[in-house]
Amino acid sequence: MSNRFKPKFNIKKGDTVVVIAGDDKDLKKPRKVLEVIIDKGRVVVEGVNIATKHTKPSASNTKGGIVKVEAAINISNVQLWDAKTGEPTKVTRSRETGKLVRISKKSGEVIK
Repeated sequence: MSNRFKPKFNIKKGDTVVVIAGDDKDLKKPRKVLEVIIDKGRVVVEGVNIATKHTKPSASNTKGGIVKVEAAINISNVQLWDAKTGEPTKVTRSRETGKLVRISKKSGEVIK
C-alpha cells in the first residue's frame, strides 16, 4: 500500500481498548492492544479471537503441537477505553505545542 493514501487510526500499540462487536464482545473489560496492522485495518488484542495453530517440531520448538495464539480483528470492532470515566470513548485530535495529541470525547483528557 502506498504511503500517500495510508489510513490514520486513533488506536496505537499498547492502548487499552474494549471489544464492541464480535464473539469476544465485552464493553466492561478493557484489554491491551498487542499489534496494529495499518495496511489491513486490523488489530491484535490480548485474549481476543484465540485461534489454534498446529506447529511442526523445529529447533526453537522441539515438541511442536497445538498452540493458541491471538488472531487479528477489524479495527472498527474496538473502541478506546477511557480510564477516568471507566467507559469506552471516541477520540478527537488536536495540536498542542506543535504535537498532535488524542483527546477523549467523554472526559476531555489527553490519551497517553
